[in-house]
Amino acid sequence: MKTKSAVLIAIGALILILTFFFPLWTIDLDAPQYPEGLGLRIWLNEISGLRPNDLQNINGLNHYIGMKVIEPDAIPELEIMPYIMIFMILFGLLNAYLRNKKLIYIWLILFVILGAIGIYDFYMWAYDYGHNLNPNAPIKVPGMTYMPPIFGSKQLLNISATSLPSVAAIVIFISILLNVVALYLSRESKNAK
Repeated sequence: MKTKSAVLIAIGALILILTFFFPLWTIDLDAPQYPEGLGLRIWLNEISGLRPNDLQNINGLNHYIGMKVIEPDAIPELEIMPYIMIFMILFGLLNAYLRNKKLIYIWLILFVILGAIGIYDFYMWAYDYGHNLNPNAPIKVPGMTYMPPIFGSKQLLNISATSLPSVAAIVIFISILLNVVALYLSRESKNAK
């Protein structure tokens, strides 16, 4: 494998450091009672509001319709994900150093599997919060569930919820893409010989 491919793999690993400084996912809520909107930011290790009181306000809204309180400290994935990302960064750097195609394929497959597990976990979390409602909630709409979208927008009563990947998710995609390009370039250089 050529140096160019190894450099791409190293860059792909190193840019993952950015995932510690930017959110993975955003959920934004637009409602008449909140003209500026409300927002959740899902990071590797925490869930925060877009603004200082957003998480508290979202939990207040959730209370009225019977949804559970969002308690970041009660979500074990937020403790595990930073270690998974550190492992993927170190594994990527090892791949750049060793230049072993099999290990690069393993890294790619592992990242895709971890991403699929993460999205599935997010779906299950959203499903649980949106469907398992307190029957004693002040506001009850028969047959109504409040699961936010995983990707895209959805109207929930008078609230429009939009859920999209954020900077860290885009960085992960770019990292994977750089590794795919590195494999392609190494294959091309092998075929040229």
